[in-house]
Amino acid sequence: MRDDLGADVPLSGPARRIVSLVPSLTEAVAGSAPDRVVGATDWCTHPADLDVARVRGTKNPDLAAIRALSPDLVVANQEENRELDVRRLRDAGVTVWVTRIETVEESLVSMSRLFTEALGLADPPWLVEARSLWATPAPRRLSVAVPIWRDPWMVVGSSTYTDDLLTRAGLANVLAHLDGRYPTVTPAEIDGAGADVVLLPDEPYVFTAQDGPEAFTTPTRLVSGRLLTWYGPAMVEAYAMLAAIDG
Repeated sequence: MRDDLGADVPLSGPARRIVSLVPSLTEAVAGSAPDRVVGATDWCTHPADLDVARVRGTKNPDLAAIRALSPDLVVANQEENRELDVRRLRDAGVTVWVTRIETVEESLVSMSRLFTEALGLADPPWLVEARSLWATPAPRRLSVAVPIWRDPWMVVGSSTYTDDLLTRAGLANVLAHLDGRYPTVTPAEIDGAGADVVLLPDEPYVFTAQDGPEAFTTPTRLVSGRLLTWYGPAMVEAYAMLAAIDG
């Protein structure tokens, strides 16, 4: 079998000892097959009762600790994890499955392949529900901007999972025309882009009522960063959250 990047994944059977280097994939796998996950990063906060060995972060995983867990499979993501770490794990004989997800459709297909091909399991109920919820894009109803960092200010651009999620929810990203997936801008540029509302997530930067809204004259809404950026079970919750956003 092959992962999303076309790399060989030499599994002799369903993976039963999995180390996840991606928070959203940890939630997806551990929430559906909790006995399969033996290790995860420090950033893997879901499911809330996750009790597995920790292998540091997404950008600096402890490769020795991962190998010591004797995983059948390590799951990673092209954007969140370094190609160098994936290569070093493979060179050490560790089997790695890398996902590539930049749209809602890619997330649904990728996770279905992971469950059915690598884990030997049927699509979990949340994946079936997410596929149904997101099957038909909603008509455009609002324009939004989504900062993800400040000092410097950075926003969600095009060719990202979040941009596609917003579009499918009827929320047009007014900064999608800028170069880059996460362009650097100024608060004045965000204000001048014509958004009906600026969505301020709580990750990766933790925007709060006291840190973020004061920078804009455009109305703002505090939202869950997990629901904007995590593919997996969060996609079901994201549908309801985005449908409830108004101007």
